[in-house]
Amino acid sequence: MNQKSSSTRPVRPGPYPELTIPALVVGYLLGIVIAVSIGYASLILGFSIEGSELAAILGFAILRGILGRNSIVENNINQTVASAVNGASSGMMFSVPALFILGETGFNPYFMVLGCIVGAILGIAFIIPLRKQMIDFNRLAYPGGIAVAAVLKSPGAGMRKAMLMLGAALLSGIVHTFVQIYDYHDVPVAEWLPFIPEYTNLIFYASLLTIGVGFLSGKGGVFFVIGGYACYWVLAPILSAMGKIPGVDGLGGNPVPEYLRLTLFRPLGIGMLIGGALAGIVLALPLIVSAIGSMRAAAKSRSDLAKDEMPIKLLGMAVGGAVVLLLIIAIQSTAHMGVLRGVAMALLGTAWIWVSGVILSECIGRTNWSPLSGMTLIGITLLVFVASGLGDAEAIIASVMVGAAMCVAMSQATDLMMDLKTGYLVGATPRKQQLGQFAGAWLGPIVIMVLIYVLHADAGLGSDKLPAPQGQALASMIKSLLGDGGPTHQYLAGAGLGAVLSASGIGGLGILVGLGFYLPFNIVLTYTIGTALRLLADRYRGKAWSEEVGVPLAAGLLVGEALVGVGAAVSKVVFGA
Repeated sequence: MNQKSSSTRPVRPGPYPELTIPALVVGYLLGIVIAVSIGYASLILGFSIEGSELAAILGFAILRGILGRNSIVENNINQTVASAVNGASSGMMFSVPALFILGETGFNPYFMVLGCIVGAILGIAFIIPLRKQMIDFNRLAYPGGIAVAAVLKSPGAGMRKAMLMLGAALLSGIVHTFVQIYDYHDVPVAEWLPFIPEYTNLIFYASLLTIGVGFLSGKGGVFFVIGGYACYWVLAPILSAMGKIPGVDGLGGNPVPEYLRLTLFRPLGIGMLIGGALAGIVLALPLIVSAIGSMRAAAKSRSDLAKDEMPIKLLGMAVGGAVVLLLIIAIQSTAHMGVLRGVAMALLGTAWIWVSGVILSECIGRTNWSPLSGMTLIGITLLVFVASGLGDAEAIIASVMVGAAMCVAMSQATDLMMDLKTGYLVGATPRKQQLGQFAGAWLGPIVIMVLIYVLHADAGLGSDKLPAPQGQALASMIKSLLGDGGPTHQYLAGAGLGAVLSASGIGGLGILVGLGFYLPFNIVLTYTIGTALRLLADRYRGKAWSEEVGVPLAAGLLVGEALVGVGAAVSKVVFGA
């Protein structure tokens, strides 16, 4: 009986489906959802999260649950394509908002999108030859890639996670719909406790998305929380006791907490973001040396690439074509650029993409931390110097346009290496994953550019509703380079503090604490709830429960609110309602 059953069981001929039309289509759809969600969240919180795990979880729901497809490596292609689409969210949200904050909106958005697509191609093509050295030979950890592989290897658990995530997204979407309808964005706890001093700023942001991101960040979010509490519950009482907070006439019509944020805490936070980012580069010097060693070793073993990788000649053609396009974009970016300066900016951008992509891939492979913002700030600083002969407006537009391409390239390089680590662990074909990354990279810049315009038209980038901290830091740095320094003393003090914190050896510490200084305290308070829930869940329910139940729920809270928030912005912009 058992023999008969065994003999009649259908056998799958040939290899498992991998790079298929369903995987590409699902990857595009999920990539759009994830890019919009994470892009929206990064404008509020100032940092981005990887989308690969979300795509893998949701991929099970569609590929396995709806389409009845059971191939793990096919779902791996889905998450590769989706995360490639999402690669533009951090790359563009860390750079392009600076133009809107500075009021320089006269740039060509089509050139901006094309430049970011070109940057994505360069970032992917430059990093592919290092796969074998970094993953096969050096065996870099890439913890994010390992986490995604664990999801892919547990299809049953993946379905359960998908259902949890979708349920949480529905709840979060419904709650945020009521928030939008009744315009109830803050929970004024301070008004219910009149004995608490005004400067403590005890107002919570009504946002399940923020709670979800706090949970996803886990222990890493503690330092972000510390920054906010240090401002309003440590420095503010000290300033009050010293009589340094002015009376009503000196507040400029602002409440005390808002006055402190605008004149002291936010400038300090911007300085800390810049100082922490730059110190992160110095901190990464040993990894830079290791990355250079990887490049040399990969060059020696290039003959081994043919079996596993895309053909090196094809990659060379992709790089050559992309560089030519970047040259044209740089030259045409402003009216008075000129050929020589445009060529210099394009070649500088190309060289920076190559070097920084390798450095960041090494960093994230060893530590799961990437000094992306620092590399972006340094790269755009160099571009500003090259463009300094132009007027301020043209120098800003040209520098950020090429800089955005660089930032997207760096994001794509690190994302691909993490995805290739996942593929290495689940038995995927590297060449097919690399094709999947190229297939998804073009879509992200289009989606994010549209999202940026819609959100700016709705609430304004750099506003309290959409603080865009990384864009604000870049805008402040550009103004300083061009001679309009703003509150220079606060910037310098913050930069020194951020550099010292980052030099402590904890990756990104200065940046995380700086974000706590920069962002409105209501966001920090609500984020604290998510961080506390993660710490409590890890301790009392176990890390396995947090990963299997908590993470999908938190991801759903992020996606649901983000989609409703973006939908409300679109409705307001398009229909005026």
